[in-house]
Amino acid sequence: MAEAVKTSQGAVQSRRNEKVGQVVSTKMQKTIVVEVEMRKAHPKYKRVMKLSKKFYAHDENNTARVGDMVRIRETRPLSKLKRWNLEEIVRRSALAQVEEAAADVQA
Repeated sequence: MAEAVKTSQGAVQSRRNEKVGQVVSTKMQKTIVVEVEMRKAHPKYKRVMKLSKKFYAHDENNTARVGDMVRIRETRPLSKLKRWNLEEIVRRSALAQVEEAAADVQA
């Protein structure tokens, strides 16, 4: 496959694009919506602006919660909108941690 490349140290590096963003929706089954914020200079005025874009990503085990910071990786098309796969949860949101603690107390 053309997705893996060997570096000079022998480590394998992926050619697939990766992005880090915040989960804004988990209302679909096995799908999350991740908002990625970018900073870009205006072409004419050179003012740095914040831009954001939403990506639909596959979450097989429904582990991500709203507010989590996640890393997603580009993959083959999975549906009309899904072209990304959840790689890892970088940081849990405070709300998700409170919900997990409440569930442990009730159990």
